[in-house]
Amino acid sequence: MSQLYDTFLAELEDIYDAEKQLVKALAKMADAAKHEELKEAFREHLEETEEHVRRVEKIFDVLGEKAATRKSKSMQSLITECTELIEEDFGDAALVCAAQKIEHYEIASYGCLRSWAQFLDMDDPANLLEETLDEENAADEHLTSLAVQVINLDGEDGEGEDNDAAVDSDARSTSGPANRSQ
Repeated sequence: MSQLYDTFLAELEDIYDAEKQLVKALAKMADAAKHEELKEAFREHLEETEEHVRRVEKIFDVLGEKAATRKSKSMQSLITECTELIEEDFGDAALVCAAQKIEHYEIASYGCLRSWAQFLDMDDPANLLEETLDEENAADEHLTSLAVQVINLDGEDGEGEDNDAAVDSDARSTSGPANRSQ
């Protein structure tokens, strides 16, 4: 059990650093987005991410551990990729794709942490992790919805045609917004 607890702490330190990195990146992502709906989604997720940082700090506190970070190289790479897409002006579809990669990393991390906390009978941390996991899943679903209902239909400039067009349900079966054929 002590090895799993140590693994849990190491991953908690990683996601703590990841969330702190993301707080800095989301404001830049919001500024870079062309569609107002995407800007707003990034702003809202920034507020949630700030709460995620506080929740992780609370988990450390509940466990009687010092809140510490372990450099999240994965998040650093994902944010670097996103920054490059912004600099190269690949548009909102690429931004959504990069954001979903980040969300999927967080979903995997929080899913493991929650499962380990449950296995280790750490009810309060498990509940806090579940709350964050639910928010990360909702953010991912919201990005998918924006992609298939607004961004991919509207083009890259945010000033395209009427967005009331029906989206084929088969086109929504994948979560990736990068399918430009829609």
